[in-house]
Amino acid sequence: MGNVTSNVAARFAFFPPDPPTYDVHKDESGKLVLQGMTADKNIDVHMLDTKGGNKIIATFWRHPVARLTLLYSHGNAADLGQMHELFNELRAHLRVNIMSYDYSGYGASTGKPTEFNTYYDIEAVYNCLKKEYGVKQEDLIVYGQSVGSGPTLHLASRVKKLGGVVLHSAILSGIRVLYPVKMTFWFDIFKNIDKIRRVQCPVLVIHGTDDEIVDWSHGKRLWELSKEKYDPLWVKGGGHCNLETFPEYIKHLRKFISTIEKISISKPAKQLTSAPSITEHKHCKCLRLKAKKEKEESRVGADSCIVSKYV
Repeated sequence: MGNVTSNVAARFAFFPPDPPTYDVHKDESGKLVLQGMTADKNIDVHMLDTKGGNKIIATFWRHPVARLTLLYSHGNAADLGQMHELFNELRAHLRVNIMSYDYSGYGASTGKPTEFNTYYDIEAVYNCLKKEYGVKQEDLIVYGQSVGSGPTLHLASRVKKLGGVVLHSAILSGIRVLYPVKMTFWFDIFKNIDKIRRVQCPVLVIHGTDDEIVDWSHGKRLWELSKEKYDPLWVKGGGHCNLETFPEYIKHLRKFISTIEKISISKPAKQLTSAPSITEHKHCKCLRLKAKKEKEESRVGADSCIVSKYV
């Protein structure tokens, strides 16, 4: 029964756009660029090797006066090509650098999307931020949207001096989206309910009160379990994929960023000489989210986690 339930959740985990919304090629100077997206000299494109043996695409969006960097893990039915306008707006309004990436099997990233691969993916991106840009833990905010909360909390539970965490329409675990279980089973996936307890930095939770994919109770419970709670944002009338359209979204996020900046300035941190060893020992499968009684056709694309404005 456990394997059956896990496989059901895994079946609905990932919906990479097919075909991808962009491609990667080298320009005349040999620099990687994203074909199909507006050229921007302040965007660096990386192809990173992961522990899983895949090559993933990551983009670094540079802001000229940024102190903080946002490591953004997107939802399960989008790729980087669909996030372009959103990242432009977040970079401008929040005055942060943004690092985002496509999971294995998404966009121009190779391999297959699995829960375990998303953990390898975010580790590779985190290592790139340290080595290529000298980003310190204290100046990094990890941001996870929907399924992206899985790799986000995987990293945040292991890197102990992060600046902050943002959980946007996040899940308690894979099985809990499908069934209202009270305990964590060995076959569950994206066990955020356990990992949130090990996060040592301020946590902002953003969730819509009318979320039709991941019930509001997931966000409320994650906030309750956070050690360093920041005032949550419960978006009245907000669904699963439209929170960015509410004016309070950017206002509250900007306030959180400002708070983390003040902490970072008041407590200057030394650059780490070595990276903590990040390993994951439990091999799980994967997830896509919807109420169990709805038809499969209605599920596809519903958890894209981007507003139509950004598609």
